[in-house]
Amino acid sequence: MSGMIPQRFVEDLLDRVDLAELVGSRITLKKAGASYKARCPFHDEKTPSFNVRPDKGFYHCFGCGAHGDAISFVREFEGMGFTEAVEELARRVGLEVPYDKAVKQEIQQARTLTDALDFASHFYQTALQGHQGSFARDYLKQRGLDEHIIRQYNVGYAPAAGTALFDTASKDLQGPLIETGTVSDKFGRPRDLFRNRVMFPLRNTRGRTVAFGGRTLGDDKAKYINSPESDVFHKSREIYGLFEARQALKQLDKLLVVEGYMDVIALAQHGIHYAVATLGTATNQDSLQALLRQVRHIVFCFDGDQAGFRAADRAMENALELMTDGLHLQFLMLPEGEDPDTLVRKEGPDAFQKRIEGATPLSRYLFDRQSEGLDLELPENRGELKARTEPLLKKMPRSTLRDAMWHEMLRLCGGRSQWQKRSPKQWSKWKGEQRDRIPEERIDVKLSKDSLLCLALLEAPDLASEVIELARSSRQYNQARQFAGFIAEHDLRDRKSLITALALNGEARKQFYTIFDGIEHIPARESTLAAARELLSPDEESTRQQRLAALLRNFANLTVEERQELRQLSAGTPH
Repeated sequence: MSGMIPQRFVEDLLDRVDLAELVGSRITLKKAGASYKARCPFHDEKTPSFNVRPDKGFYHCFGCGAHGDAISFVREFEGMGFTEAVEELARRVGLEVPYDKAVKQEIQQARTLTDALDFASHFYQTALQGHQGSFARDYLKQRGLDEHIIRQYNVGYAPAAGTALFDTASKDLQGPLIETGTVSDKFGRPRDLFRNRVMFPLRNTRGRTVAFGGRTLGDDKAKYINSPESDVFHKSREIYGLFEARQALKQLDKLLVVEGYMDVIALAQHGIHYAVATLGTATNQDSLQALLRQVRHIVFCFDGDQAGFRAADRAMENALELMTDGLHLQFLMLPEGEDPDTLVRKEGPDAFQKRIEGATPLSRYLFDRQSEGLDLELPENRGELKARTEPLLKKMPRSTLRDAMWHEMLRLCGGRSQWQKRSPKQWSKWKGEQRDRIPEERIDVKLSKDSLLCLALLEAPDLASEVIELARSSRQYNQARQFAGFIAEHDLRDRKSLITALALNGEARKQFYTIFDGIEHIPARESTLAAARELLSPDEESTRQQRLAALLRNFANLTVEERQELRQLSAGTPH
């Protein structure tokens, strides 16, 4: 529908919106010259790297790369679509979006459907408090829910009578109720879809009801049923509890994805307000993308039985194609027979919060799951691990994370280090226990001299003149020569000013965007600068010290020849 809004109106709207005021109404900004700074609302950070330039009409985060204008900020921060974001900004500055007649009718139709669903939600809430809702109230009390949390999540009750909702609705709402499937006319006469069920309304990011989930209080074969899809409800894109989480928390840094409505509500009642649930049995890519539009840190929480691990495996495999640098996914597997609802009541919110903090990162979960039943002391089993893991890693887009996981696979399959022996029933050790980490080796990073100098320039731009001088006498430093030339031309003296210049200069971004693509692991700053200084000012003693440090870092795995070399270097004998 974005194409239905004239581009000229969008440009006029952006000109009228004060970006600093807009962003400042949602997060705390501090003035810094012509810009404003803040902790980025789109990723976890301790020091402010989020910059707002109202004079230029854009924001940029030097930490996670988030960048855009007022419309993109509202879309990302509020989880809105393009049209919703434009409407929100238009209301803010007192403008009306100039839709054509057909689009206006489409929007009005959607609002009519949500009006009908909001009416149904209010009807269910009223029924819960009435005489016929006594059994439902007793059930919720037995589940430990108090009045406050019931009101916060608009929990209700659908009466057992087959047409209670339909008979209460006005004539102009009965049609929309049928259109959304809340009332069914499958057999030629209206009949409420939800009967004798505890009702959980699903609200969109603007707080409008778009669907329901209902939990039976009888002996129905289906314990839970959900609304069918409609023009305002697409199951794979909606997240239960997201609206309530945003209402409860000033800033949403991460989401805990659980499996049920009651899990979400129970955790919220115990102070864990960032729990949500996707709809359906599997976390597919649509629901993952919906989650990642809200936060960049997601913790998946599953029961610790075989079904829970299968669900976690599906979530992991669906997430791989979306994994880019800056995203943080973890897996929390609960003890078998427990779910978040029961466990948080049994052990308390502090203990449950510790479980969340100790959740397993995606990379560790992947390797642990794929290595189950394998004795990696055997070459055949190392080959099996590679056969299992390689297809999964190939799903991932090119990133530092993918490169690091690929290197981890090669390390584990290379047999160079002792692997902890694991039984075929490895999954049983996951049930609520802290995972033992696999011993990791320090990796000596070998870079081309050109790449090494580019990294050094990024850390210390004041080396530019020396790099230019060195490059004049050699053809092997082409990239470093160009990078140093850009730094010298713009008189950039420190890392911060260099990154700012690269972010704001379109030609520079295009020229240097891929300059570090071939580097899988970034050495420490001190190592980079020491190696660069050796290239710029060769010195025999510094070469000896550098080689000595490299040998000491890998002392446990040295060969006989390398140990002999270490003794010579330690004695001061040049190699």
